Amino acid sequence: MSKKIEQYNPSASEIVNDWKVIDANGQTLGILASNIATMLMGKHKPNYVPHMLTGDYVVVINSSGIKVTGLKAEQKVYTRHSQYPGNIKKIPYNRMPSTKVLQLAVKGMLPKNKLSSKMLKRLKIYEDSNHPHTAQLLGTKNRISVKKSISIDNESSKPSSKKNAESVKASTKATTTKATTTKATTTKATTTKATTTKAKTTKAKTTKAKTIKAKTTKAKTTKAKSSTKEDSNKK
Repeated sequence: MSKKIEQYNPSASEIVNDWKVIDANGQTLGILASNIATMLMGKHKPNYVPHMLTGDYVVVINSSGIKVTGLKAEQKVYTRHSQYPGNIKKIPYNRMPSTKVLQLAVKGMLPKNKLSSKMLKRLKIYEDSNHPHTAQLLGTKNRISVKKSISIDNESSKPSSKKNAESVKASTKATTTKATTTKATTTKATTTKATTTKAKTTKAKTTKAKTIKAKTTKAKTTKAKSSTKEDSNKK
């Protein structure tokens, strides 16, 4: 039976919304809108989920320099209807503001759900290079630089940790070897001591046996002398 895969849901603390700036000068409308829609949805992040706002804020500058391919600049027409009879409005591409053109292109590439309007509010488009979001962009830059420095510190600390682990391992091995040598020396000393004690015991037993033998010999000699003396007296 196959194991059921649990759905991934990031917590609010895991979602970080950065600010990104894009220079639209000389870029193609369709490709630019596709990249912006990807950033707004958060598909460029590993913690992307379709039911949460995991995307970033996007600041587009120099929207007046956007270009289109083919005959779109002459033939493209934007149509709008108010749902009343005869109230249709057609606006050619040349008469539409560049900010509105890019906004409509991005809107058409976003998902058709309740999150699309919130995503679109995170898109800030300006015709020139001036924008009031310098502080937000600086905050994102500082956060990324701090994150990089932390990752570099962690990577630099890894070899030292490995070196410390190796030194501890070598020290442990040396201690173990020393303990084994000490144990072997102690065992050898104990064996030598036991051998010496055994030799002394054997020597003591031999001496005692010799003493007993000497006493027995002396007793026999004394008895023989006594017998000889008694025989002499009888005669």
